[in-house]
Amino acid sequence: MKAYIFPGQGAQYVGMGRDLYDKSALARDLFEKANNILGFSITDMMFAGTDEDLRQTRVTQPAIFLHSVILASVIAGSFEPDMVAGHSLGEFSAIVAAGGLSFEDGLSLVSKRAHAMQKACEVNPSAMAAIIGLDDAIAEKICSEINEVVVPANYNSPGQLVISGSVRGIDLAIEKLTQAGAKRALKLKVGGAFHSPLMEPAKVQLEQAIDGTAFSSPVCPVYQNVNASPVTDPEELKQNLKLQLTSPVRWTQSVMNMIAGGAGTFIEVGPGNVLQGLVKKINSEVITASAGLE
Repeated sequence: MKAYIFPGQGAQYVGMGRDLYDKSALARDLFEKANNILGFSITDMMFAGTDEDLRQTRVTQPAIFLHSVILASVIAGSFEPDMVAGHSLGEFSAIVAAGGLSFEDGLSLVSKRAHAMQKACEVNPSAMAAIIGLDDAIAEKICSEINEVVVPANYNSPGQLVISGSVRGIDLAIEKLTQAGAKRALKLKVGGAFHSPLMEPAKVQLEQAIDGTAFSSPVCPVYQNVNASPVTDPEELKQNLKLQLTSPVRWTQSVMNMIAGGAGTFIEVGPGNVLQGLVKKINSEVITASAGLE
């Protein structure tokens, strides 16, 4: 069985999507539609902008979403998922690609999500850090004992956990997790504490937008971040998306559950190949590949 997986923030690169635009009339139409919906030329930033341009959350998230969803549309003949999942932002791409949400509504939600997250970061300066080579349970225990906001944010693969919280909380956690035996504890270059309680203001804004959006039953199960479980019910998709911003991304658990559900091949749809690497760390026996133009 084939599982299609969609990357999140951090996968962007200058020039992303240009090949799609040049080779496919459908892609061109969708990119131009996106420019109109967003009210600025995101294609200019994607194709010819700078790294700095693409690091702006309001640009990064729609750019990755567009690359992923438009690629899935262009390869529609070979896009036959038995299940899908996306990492954080990528969950929106996965739901749209699987028919649970229209292209226009998906892009609108992603844009609103990006602006809400950016605003939350500005109001409450915060941080994230990658913890490498430490058992998740040990990291969870140490974080819970720190008298600051600091929580697990991304369960990426065994021995690779991202934590999220206040600047002081992250600094303390890095110190304590290093003492506990972490091979590396690195602060990440991100705007703030994604997937933590500090995203509550953004969550409130996004909830309103999600409530006002029509969802449909997807063509296959979507393994969602908050519970790592297969979902096809439109209302459940919506509720889990609302919880996502302040809940951890359970990527390790999602991949393990997809494999238990029969997935033998994981195809990454979108920029980069980070998720393929994580899947291989979770289970080295499955096949991984990148979706691409013929």
